[in-house]
Amino acid sequence: MKNELVQAFTHSFNDHSQTTDSGIEFWFARDLQHLLGYAEWRNFNQVITKAKISCEATQNTVPDHFVEVNKMVVLGSGSERKIQDMMLTRYACYLIAQNGNPKKDAIAFAQNYFALQTRKLELIEQRLENLERLQARQKLTHSEKELSELIFEHTRSDRNFGIIRSKGDTALFGGSSTQEMKNKLQVPKNRALVDFLPAITIKAKDFSTEITVFSTKAHRLITEHQITEEHIKNNQSVRSILLERGIKPEDLPPEEDIKKMERRLLAGDKKISKNPDKLKTSNE
Repeated sequence: MKNELVQAFTHSFNDHSQTTDSGIEFWFARDLQHLLGYAEWRNFNQVITKAKISCEATQNTVPDHFVEVNKMVVLGSGSERKIQDMMLTRYACYLIAQNGNPKKDAIAFAQNYFALQTRKLELIEQRLENLERLQARQKLTHSEKELSELIFEHTRSDRNFGIIRSKGDTALFGGSSTQEMKNKLQVPKNRALVDFLPAITIKAKDFSTEITVFSTKAHRLITEHQITEEHIKNNQSVRSILLERGIKPEDLPPEEDIKKMERRLLAGDKKISKNPDKLKTSNE
């Protein structure tokens, strides 16, 4: 496909995209019909039906991606008539293109256009999830540092923090110790369990730790036993909240090594800053 045609298709598809008040990008089916070179609505509607079947096969909810609407159009006589139309998400458009005739230039283009757009969204969502997990890990590091300093200040022992944290883990994971969870998730010996936990579990640990820090200060807990009991109780309470929502921390699968993920995110940021887009100026 020649560059001129690709550019023309790109402009056409971009120009016809619209956005809901909540920021969801969509295309009207009547617009897409003409963009894909279908003269008759009934023929295009058959392709939409196939796309809906594909949507169901991927366990996505059809009404989330294919929203039926009615529009008023002006006829040649000046009168108006109500016609059937549909709001289509990017994913719906992708499925329609996949079920069209790839021999048509417009459909061949659309298959790649919407596939790339969908992939971009997936990459953005994945990056946001990775950043959320990384931020949760950093926050837990800060909370544990604060608790560690409090414990040393009150008990004058460096080893008490490790013992108290471990007992908190056992309470959070329903009786499984930190080492048992490391074995279960196949965490390397020299690595921290938390670096392989999902964001929800990291946040649970952080919340428990924050409560223990608050209670230690507010109730002036000064012995290892008092702080340990408090930390166990807080982890048990957080575990109960998770269980009420069907989440068993000890049964969640491990996530990617958070240090490896962080290095990849930093490498991506460096790549972006190395060759940023530039605005053209009049004296260039």
